[in-house]
Amino acid sequence: MVRLHGLPRSIVSDRDSKFLSHFWNTLWRKLGTKLLFSTTCHPQSDGQTEVVNRTLGQMLRCMIVQNIREWEELLPHIEFAYNKVVHSTTSHSPFEVVYGFNPLTPLDLLPLPTHEAWTCQDGEAKAKYIQDLHLQVKETIDRRVKKQQEDGNKRRKAVIFQEGDWVSLNLRKERFPTQRKSKLFPRGDGPFQVIRRINNNAYELLAPKL
Repeated sequence: MVRLHGLPRSIVSDRDSKFLSHFWNTLWRKLGTKLLFSTTCHPQSDGQTEVVNRTLGQMLRCMIVQNIREWEELLPHIEFAYNKVVHSTTSHSPFEVVYGFNPLTPLDLLPLPTHEAWTCQDGEAKAKYIQDLHLQVKETIDRRVKKQQEDGNKRRKAVIFQEGDWVSLNLRKERFPTQRKSKLFPRGDGPFQVIRRINNNAYELLAPKL
């Protein structure tokens, strides 16, 4: 990753012991990279990474025939194929977003039409093309994210509680481990009274036994 794109500004990973080690944290802190660790039972924090890993795993299964140990040798081919395909979110391939064009493959080694060749275009035209491409990709991503947000909120209802209201509390396992030691324990408790509204999504409850 570093040899192709340079040092990352942030790295999203799970809480494996290798990523939580003192050496790993010291290394990236000295390099100026921020480490973002996913939360237990909260796949939304690294959902994009999980989707990419699932796609790469499926591509490896398609290419591995008999010898499973060959998967490491196939990774460069999988990486190139993934970066060259057009993504539905951006409507462009990762190669186009980063470099402005798709690298040639053996199937592309044919005489190119004059209007598709980059040899006659100056640096200013190339820079403008990259800027316009990034602007188009950003607008496409914003449009797709807005569409996904609208689809996800179709059946959701905004509820805002006020001080003095009585509400039920969902006992999440990572926030209330003592109340959720077993899967058979109740998943909720209450009602509890709201004593302070922090914002529309956070409230302080009067729950002394928790």
